[in-house]
Amino acid sequence: MKPLNIAFLWHMHQPLYKDPFTNEYILPWVRLHATKDYYDMVAILEEFPSLHQTFNLVPSLVEQINDYANEAASDKFLSLSLKTAADLTTDDKLFIIQNFFLANWEHMIKPIHGYWDLLKKRGFYHHDDIGGALRYFSEQDFLDLQVLFNLAWIDPSIREDDRFLKGLAEKGKGFTEEEKKKLLERQKGIMKQILPKYREMEQKGIIEISTSPYFHPILPLLCDSYSAKEAMPNIELPQKRFACPEDAVEQIRKGIRLHQDTFGKRPKGMWPSEGSVSEAIIPMVAREGVNWIASDEEILANSLKKTIRRGSNGHCLDPEILYKPYYVAKDGNELSIIFRDHILSDLIGFVYTTWDAEKAAEDFIERLMKIYSSFGNPEGYLVSIILDGENAWEYYKNDGRDFLTALYKRLSHNPFFKLVTVSEHLQEYPPKEYLPTLYSGSWINHNFKIWIGHSEDNTAWDYLKDAREALVDYTNTLKRTGESKKYQDTIDMAWKDIYAAEGSDWFWWYGDEHSSMSDKEFDDLFRRHIKRVYHYIAKEPPLALDVPIMIEEKVYEPPVKPTGFITPIIDGEVSNYFEWLSAGRLERIGYGVAMHREAKAGIVDSISYGFSLKSLFLRFDYLSEIAPYKQRWSMVINFLYPKTVRIEISIEGAMAEAKMFEKDSATGKFVEKQKIESIAAKDVVEVEIQFKKLAAKKEDELRFFITVEGGERGLERWPSKGYVAVEVPSEDFESYNWWV
Repeated sequence: MKPLNIAFLWHMHQPLYKDPFTNEYILPWVRLHATKDYYDMVAILEEFPSLHQTFNLVPSLVEQINDYANEAASDKFLSLSLKTAADLTTDDKLFIIQNFFLANWEHMIKPIHGYWDLLKKRGFYHHDDIGGALRYFSEQDFLDLQVLFNLAWIDPSIREDDRFLKGLAEKGKGFTEEEKKKLLERQKGIMKQILPKYREMEQKGIIEISTSPYFHPILPLLCDSYSAKEAMPNIELPQKRFACPEDAVEQIRKGIRLHQDTFGKRPKGMWPSEGSVSEAIIPMVAREGVNWIASDEEILANSLKKTIRRGSNGHCLDPEILYKPYYVAKDGNELSIIFRDHILSDLIGFVYTTWDAEKAAEDFIERLMKIYSSFGNPEGYLVSIILDGENAWEYYKNDGRDFLTALYKRLSHNPFFKLVTVSEHLQEYPPKEYLPTLYSGSWINHNFKIWIGHSEDNTAWDYLKDAREALVDYTNTLKRTGESKKYQDTIDMAWKDIYAAEGSDWFWWYGDEHSSMSDKEFDDLFRRHIKRVYHYIAKEPPLALDVPIMIEEKVYEPPVKPTGFITPIIDGEVSNYFEWLSAGRLERIGYGVAMHREAKAGIVDSISYGFSLKSLFLRFDYLSEIAPYKQRWSMVINFLYPKTVRIEISIEGAMAEAKMFEKDSATGKFVEKQKIESIAAKDVVEVEIQFKKLAAKKEDELRFFITVEGGERGLERWPSKGYVAVEVPSEDFESYNWWV
């Protein structure tokens, strides 16, 4: 019997970090992921040449890698790394001490003893006055930190194979300026090898390289913003309808041109940005010679109007539906399309990060065997595993190398499985069925909620549409006067900024769904691309572009809202099922990511909240993998209204203490007022805060957010943006919806 075909597709993507006015990269993640992930992810397959795989390289990422490789790119992190430690200013040192620990503390910093010592010297907590730690850092410490930050972002396997880099890691501290210079030269050398290595591996037949639209836009929304209504009929859309399919075509064409220039051939496949598809994109992709696209299994289920059933442990109960390619057709054009098994994909992306590498690999193989056994004959079927190719690995030990090696060894010697590129499978087993329709949505919840519908998203779309219309008017005026040829270069540069502003990444960070330490930078970058368009057409940009789109103080909409009064026993235990049954809940967001995740492992899994007539109740549940949690940690409940109050809570195992601080109007400092006695920690942390302590009366709006300082496990904010807003209930609140 023939083996079951398996296709891995690793999606490589980072936002466009280049400032359109200065050409400086505002963040270093292309450079650092390049040395930590992009090279070794493909190079490891030289050890396993029978494991054919597909890599999707987003064109705007390729452009940025080329910039660094050609020494045409720089970022502030690199500039400050290059600067002699003796010449660092106080501002330089403050930036370094704040930002040069942006790496996974457990898996990237702790293994290098000198790096861990510097982190302990700085402190695990993100104090407002982090600059106070400067006095503890010597000139040598800053030189060491310059070296260690860049060294930690080089993959451990590369460090192990390079005698000089291995020596630096073993040395751990006391580096010289000459060693730093040599390290940064090594970093540059790795950057130069990345794209040639992918081309070499494709020429050897080990991998296939697919592409995406150039600046990673959501193609269906470019074609028509109203396509969002298919999955979300009641969504609130931007004021202006965005319907520019010609932009979608150009994004596809630009991506294919760069791909051909870089890898010497046109791509056969395309991962539409964020797995976003609609019927409208089929002809424009097919007409450019692309043979296949891919999306998520929920798109397949909605296209077929069938549920893809899952059994215990997430096993697919409809393998004959999910594990095969289909044709999609529109206006006489057709494409093959495959759909990812999102359980298998997310296990690698999010779940196995905390597992023992061998056990994780064994679990994955067992799941594949379950799929194999579900077929009488697996010939012609394809299991598609599609996920981020770079962001997960810093959450694994040894940058995921142990897990991948364990998995690849098992796959190499297993006669039941054959790893293929997507095109290899389609060439041998072309689709046998056409989908009746192609549902319009993305790989996240089969809709476009991440990128449109929130007031911030919609504002950004309207700014984009206004700038585009201004550019079209300018171009048409030049055509009428016969001067368009004279200004064609300027027009082309303006269009590049329009296309860049159409990228999905800006909209990813707008709204409530995602947050990072760089939200303001992304907001600013988007508006600078829009401003640049007006600059090229010699038109004054709207004043609104000087105002951030992101609103710092905004109401957060929780996934679960309270439905009735609660009166829990404050004992650190969930005493019975009913005591928190009517509570609301704030939950961790489990979506994929588009860039380096600054958040560390965290402590809190969810926060339940609810009321009696007299008190606010909060319950903090630990992440399952750390419970019971014995280490010391703390949090602050920040009340913004009707009174500025802070509840500072310290927890260590079953010991819990809460103090209330009020802001002194004269000095602006927080002054301790009283202890909060009703608090307990054990399996969970529970606290009761009386409304009268907050000067909150019935029907007052209460606003608050919570910061969790987890020491080595990092800093968390709940919610990630804005605040929770509730109305203090009256006696009859259960009879009406009191949520504000």
